[in-house]
Amino acid sequence: MTAMAWLVGVSICFVGAGETSAPKPDARIKAFCVDFNWGASGFAPPGMYTRARAKEHLAWYQAMGVNTIQTFCVSCPGYAWYRSDVAPVQPGMDGDFLKEITDLGHAVDMRVIGYFCVGANAYWSKTHPELSHDFADCIAIPFTTPYLDYLGKIIPEAIARTGIDGFMIDWVFNASHFYPNKTYKWLDCEKTMYQELFGEPFPGEQAMDAARIADFNRRALERCWERIHSATKTAKADCIIWLSCYDLQHPQVVGSRMLQEVDWVMNEHPDPAKLEMARKAVGANVKLIQCICGWGDQHNAAAIVADPRFASMGLYGFARPDAETTLPPEDDSGNARNIAAMRKAFNGAK
Repeated sequence: MTAMAWLVGVSICFVGAGETSAPKPDARIKAFCVDFNWGASGFAPPGMYTRARAKEHLAWYQAMGVNTIQTFCVSCPGYAWYRSDVAPVQPGMDGDFLKEITDLGHAVDMRVIGYFCVGANAYWSKTHPELSHDFADCIAIPFTTPYLDYLGKIIPEAIARTGIDGFMIDWVFNASHFYPNKTYKWLDCEKTMYQELFGEPFPGEQAMDAARIADFNRRALERCWERIHSATKTAKADCIIWLSCYDLQHPQVVGSRMLQEVDWVMNEHPDPAKLEMARKAVGANVKLIQCICGWGDQHNAAAIVADPRFASMGLYGFARPDAETTLPPEDDSGNARNIAAMRKAFNGAK
């Protein structure tokens, strides 16, 4: 059945004002994201997916059987999916996509979760070249004070203007010397960060050995997390902060306050063997979610939903949409097979 046929076959039932509610707090998380971050090669150009309509997307999510929609506050290109005064709005967006799908989702008892890519924002890098490394479509942003000020403004604004239940944070890594195969020069802004984080002047590039770089990055991450957490919980105490992390054992992340204090953590890695490591990495009150769709055939959603090791865990998938329909294509790809397996599982186990 085509994606549009799914839309035709799904009716959206609305409830009256004051009768909305999110899924029960103890209900298993069943989540999906139609991923507006990426185009055919690299980050999606601004405006690429703005023909998306909230009603059509909600119908697709209902057909999937999800209870949690993950969509976007600001996607990786740096443009907002709501009417923001802090970030530029997606060019060509009619209406107010994030607020509209949040209102529609709440009317059918779904959570709606936004998204911020913390370590990359193409618009920020373009407009603040002195505060970013020149690596396109990569983790490129050092967590400078001006950037933390941006996060401190954009997060409360998105919460207040859209009514989202929370948001995912992704690529939460300080960019300084992050990739071992790239050539770096210490930016002046990073030298200022060093002074702020260590209380002493930058010691010179020769003194920045691997151990000191690791300490610098961990301190930068901790400071960034403090700003994200404070800005979020001040704006809305029960707002969900959901960390997506492809390497929970990364030196910047392992043992961090973030892993103890965040509300949800997604184990993005497709290898189930990583599960026990993920369980040990996070705080006692953190909800752990396993990604089972998004990396093509590297994921096997059918096997994971049938695996008792995952029985108590939330499940999540994502897929890059078709440029015309703005919905995931139904083809012979690994992602499509995993979407079909998730749809069957999610609709069979309410």
